[in-house]
Amino acid sequence: MPTTFLQFAAGDIQVPSLETIRLDPGAVLVLPSRPASAVVPARVPDTLEVAVKAPRVVVENVAPAVDGGRFSVKKVLGCPITVTADLFIDGHDKIAAEILWRPVDETVWHRAPMERGENDCWRGSFVPTRLGRHVYTVEAWRDAYGSWRDEVEKKRAAGQLLDVALAEGLLHLRQTSGGARCPDGEALAAAIKKAESEATVEARIDRLLAPDVAQLAAACDPRDRSSRHDVEIPLVVERQGAAFASWYELFPRSETSDARQHGSLVGVIRRLPAIRAMGFDVLYFPPIHPIGRKNRKGRNNSLTAGPDDPGSPYAIGSDEGGHDAIHPELGTLDDFRRLRDAAAAHGIEIALDFAIQCSPDHPWLTAHPEWFAWRPDGSIRYAENPPKRYEDIVNVDFYADGAIPGLWLALRDIVLTWAAEGVRLFRVDNPHTKPLPFWEWMIDDVTSRYPDVVFLSEAFTKPKMMYRLAKVGFSQSYTYFTWRNDKSGIVDYLSELTRPPVRDFFRPHFFVNTPDINPVFLQNSGRPGFLIRAALATTLSGLWGMYSGFELCEAEPLPGKEEYKDSEKYEIKPRNWQQAGNIIAEITQLNCIRRTNPALQTHLGLTFYNAFDSRVIYYGKATPARDNVILVLINLNPFEQATFSFELPLWEWGLDDQSTLAIDDLVNDRSYVREGKLQSLTLDPHHQPYAIWRVRPAGGH
Repeated sequence: MPTTFLQFAAGDIQVPSLETIRLDPGAVLVLPSRPASAVVPARVPDTLEVAVKAPRVVVENVAPAVDGGRFSVKKVLGCPITVTADLFIDGHDKIAAEILWRPVDETVWHRAPMERGENDCWRGSFVPTRLGRHVYTVEAWRDAYGSWRDEVEKKRAAGQLLDVALAEGLLHLRQTSGGARCPDGEALAAAIKKAESEATVEARIDRLLAPDVAQLAAACDPRDRSSRHDVEIPLVVERQGAAFASWYELFPRSETSDARQHGSLVGVIRRLPAIRAMGFDVLYFPPIHPIGRKNRKGRNNSLTAGPDDPGSPYAIGSDEGGHDAIHPELGTLDDFRRLRDAAAAHGIEIALDFAIQCSPDHPWLTAHPEWFAWRPDGSIRYAENPPKRYEDIVNVDFYADGAIPGLWLALRDIVLTWAAEGVRLFRVDNPHTKPLPFWEWMIDDVTSRYPDVVFLSEAFTKPKMMYRLAKVGFSQSYTYFTWRNDKSGIVDYLSELTRPPVRDFFRPHFFVNTPDINPVFLQNSGRPGFLIRAALATTLSGLWGMYSGFELCEAEPLPGKEEYKDSEKYEIKPRNWQQAGNIIAEITQLNCIRRTNPALQTHLGLTFYNAFDSRVIYYGKATPARDNVILVLINLNPFEQATFSFELPLWEWGLDDQSTLAIDDLVNDRSYVREGKLQSLTLDPHHQPYAIWRVRPAGGH
């Protein structure tokens, strides 16, 4: 065996697996040596191997994302989806990045480029082409060509020699073109050959820096050690009606001229032209199913019903059927289909109420008693929301013995039954009193079959629950708007709704009244109050609605309560639609303004401005491209005229304080100009409590 002679200074040496050897000065230690082939390489520790393979590019703070990707971001078909991410790398290398996105039922990623902004925040956008569930993420990599180009440009600017840099660039591009299995690789090789034929280093550099070479280099980049965000962020792409719609609610049984004569679905057909003429595109009904007889409520929620009292439509179910049936006095399924088709011909969509509750004589209590919670004495608990009691309603028990999976599937099948009849809008009654896992499963199941179905949550409850319902799948939600009447309350609430993360999953639906809520503000504010609330709802949110009677300024309450006297929930209520003092013309105009101005078709794009009067709220709505900018000023006091100063937002166009805006007065149908930032205006609630202007710089700048 060969030997190796090693000479050490005097002292101790430590040889692995051997004892310490003491050497005298000048001593020679002779060790047998191994052939090179017998050398055992050092084992790389597992943690080091992981570190070596880890990506160099950092991908952080990808947005939008709801709870880190646990829930879906909501967007509308056809609208660009802007994605941002913090991306950076060690040293001075450049990076490149893309958004990757796809529908969940596809395997191939679509890609969209990202560009670097300030502080390593990158931005890009993509536009899905179909409804339904998608995912997206971000991928970034070291841009070898971009890094070389940056280095060359800096050296050239400093007057340094570029010979070595040229050689490095040629080497990289040759490797890139050789590894590319596509026509771009051949084109890149040809570009390299052409660069090499240039007479000077400068000319060769110029050729390699040309835009076509940069494009080919990017296309052929192998993207070694690319970094991909470790979450595929879920996205739901919905139709326009999920974000922009005007809802009108009515009780079909009241479509009659005589309170003693029950109205019908066919009778509603006669009302369609008037509803559409006001500008509404959704007609929403409370439950249209058979109404129970046991414990039926009388007028004003009395415990005893008279023989002709129709009962509450929310007490669902009788011998005539349950949630999949139609109340016999309203008509038949064929009548519903006639109404559905007639509404569609007028450009109106039908929305149905999905109320998961049963009357005591609902067929399920006999057929499926295991779906309910029974007391020890054999009785069943009535629905309660203390101090309120609903003796005509009992609730199912989602987790009762025998309720899973039968009850869950039956409830889903109710929605599927009506979806098969062409219904795509469901207003859900009190969803916060039902299990969140049920909603997440049910909505996902239904929308996987009917991706254009939209669910509206009627949950007047705590904010966290309202937001969670939106996260698990509800496209729209009733809101606290009903109780936000002063300037600070409106500003604070809308600011919350339009900021991340809420803006990415929660769409507010501003109903100005409901059969259950007769707002205090409307009870004593008269016609001006109704105009004020209508103007706020129609211009602040893309989604708004009103319950019939609002256009007649109905507001008589039960004393001391936020409820209507002689509530339509318990009786048939014919109306005179030409009643004096109605605001039908104003509602029609407001809906028209919404339809013709894209900035008003969402709650986003909102900015609050200075109006120097606590009674007056002043805000603007603008499209992302600012090709449609609306200013709205509203006197919130229904009793007093307000004369006040305010500022035109000239700065948003980069204009000085003496510049001029061209104004289209959309309420009074006239156009003029206003010069200067500081302005004044008078709003009289008894004449016109609001101003709505479409504005742009004078001269078209």
